[in-house]
Amino acid sequence: MVKPIYVLGGPNLNLLGTREPDIYGRDTLEDIHDRLKAKSGDTPVEARQTNSEGELVTWIQEASREASAVILNAGAYTHTSIALHDALRACQVPVVEVHLSNPAAREDFRQVNYVAPAVNASIAGLGAYGYELALMAALKLSGT
Repeated sequence: MVKPIYVLGGPNLNLLGTREPDIYGRDTLEDIHDRLKAKSGDTPVEARQTNSEGELVTWIQEASREASAVILNAGAYTHTSIALHDALRACQVPVVEVHLSNPAAREDFRQVNYVAPAVNASIAGLGAYGYELALMAALKLSGT
């Protein structure tokens, strides 16, 4: 049985399509998840979003046991969460970080990234298409 790829989203991603579309695009999170499921072949996609830091940490811990890889958009927790960093460091499967915008080209507070040092790869600034590239990378890194 092929383990799924977990696609985990952090705070405010449930607002995609309506929240600052000039920055984040007009695709909804459901649109993005549907495209990933259509492109993942025989590998199932388990897509989840939460506004809770603790729940995101719990899902990463679960993914370490139950998933073949993780695609993570931690949203604002990217810039604030040491707990998320620690969970990622303990994760036993490949993790690909993805951001719709390019945080490195944005506000000063977005220059801090606690996620990047703990993941296998990062994709940023390509809008919703970045998720498709993250899927290809996750499939490659996990060997599925």
